[in-house]
Amino acid sequence: MELDALDLARWQFGITTVYHFLFVPLTIGLSFLVAGLHTAWHRTGDVEWLRLTKFFGKLFLINFAMGVVTGIVQEFQFGMNWSTYSRFVGDIFGAPLAVEGLLAFFLESTFLGLWIFGWGRLPRGVHLATIWLAATGTLLSAYFILAANSWMQNPVGYEFNPDTGRAELTNFAAVLTNQVTLATFPHTIAGAFMTAGGFVAGIALWRMARRPDVDRMTYKRAAKLGAITLLVSGAAVVVTGDFQGKIMTEVQPMKMAAAEALYETAAPADFSVLTVGTLDGSEANDIITVPGLLSYLATGDFDAEVKGINNLQEEYQQTYGTLVPGGDYTPNIPIAYWSFRFMMGLGFAGMLIGLWILWAIRGPQAAGVGTGRWTAGVAILLPLLPLLANSFGWIFTEMARQPWIVFGLMPTSLAVSPGVSGGEVLATLVGFTLLYGLLAVVEVGLIVRYVKAGLPDVSREQADTPDNEADRTLTFAY
Repeated sequence: MELDALDLARWQFGITTVYHFLFVPLTIGLSFLVAGLHTAWHRTGDVEWLRLTKFFGKLFLINFAMGVVTGIVQEFQFGMNWSTYSRFVGDIFGAPLAVEGLLAFFLESTFLGLWIFGWGRLPRGVHLATIWLAATGTLLSAYFILAANSWMQNPVGYEFNPDTGRAELTNFAAVLTNQVTLATFPHTIAGAFMTAGGFVAGIALWRMARRPDVDRMTYKRAAKLGAITLLVSGAAVVVTGDFQGKIMTEVQPMKMAAAEALYETAAPADFSVLTVGTLDGSEANDIITVPGLLSYLATGDFDAEVKGINNLQEEYQQTYGTLVPGGDYTPNIPIAYWSFRFMMGLGFAGMLIGLWILWAIRGPQAAGVGTGRWTAGVAILLPLLPLLANSFGWIFTEMARQPWIVFGLMPTSLAVSPGVSGGEVLATLVGFTLLYGLLAVVEVGLIVRYVKAGLPDVSREQADTPDNEADRTLTFAY
């Protein structure tokens, strides 16, 4: 049986991208929460804030390092398996990705290094500034990368050169202010804070449940911070997601139709919370439906018309002909439908647990936090819910755009490297899968190890004395 290089290349890029994105939102959100904890110690002098800063700072750095390692692979894949695509978009992607590397990542890595090795060596105010600058770098990095990705969703600021067969940049400002970028960035950052909030609250809850006699009140602070962050950012995700949905309908109406498996144009269009049907999504029986909700999500009007998949398929065939083999411009409907719902459902589930945590830790002794396996199980589950919600959101974003790799310009089928065989892609796919599996074991092992170790034992004297041997040991631990 002949191996299909295109399908294997898509699998490889999908696996490595989703794996990498497991670290991205946690890195962004946790950098700011660690900066906030550091600020609380700087302003109050309360050593318990310092202990939380160093505790979650270690976990942040483990995640940051893993994100860097897995992110490098993404760059190589553009040339390995997607050289035709890279040639087509190179002039567009070169600018934002270069700025991301030279400015944003430089800001992250430089000031994060100063924060790691600056304990007791830099003036306290300067040292505090380094973690805030590093966190700001993660935001800038996210913006430039999202600008590049948003161009794939809604190409702007370019001209197609028929002589070279490439899209050439004509307006860098238009790329950076793409309406899809302006909608996607706040939604992505809100999701990142949601992930970090769930991570902090979950770990603090686990420690309170498993070791209630050790630093209970300090972990209560972290649980409260994480739960509040989770809820506030969750509300921001809902608001920004609503705005993003309307932009998405404007520039990619097929994606919104696929999110509901809406085959025929409807006015108003209902939203099904749950449905059953055929595996290809061509037939469905809605079980729980909210009247007019899809119309509102798409346009802001409960009675508005939403175009269906079949109608859009006819329009695209008239516009693009057979640019896509077979002239089929319909994405994988079941994946689009269910990833959209998993994204929302897992996010709301995380917010409900966040509400429960705030209720459980009320009172001076946080008596509502039990010590049984149920509480510990909830604590382990909590960080995974917003993390997986983020992942399903990106799966929806990328899969529901298919069969386009650049919407309206280049189908995915024409983007793969022509000189790469299916066997070669399979070899690298297996290699990356094994490597990433090993990295997952390392990542989880390190996090579990440091979580079980608990808060570091740091006194005020150790915190303020640069040359104290114990402080040097803690610095090395980072």
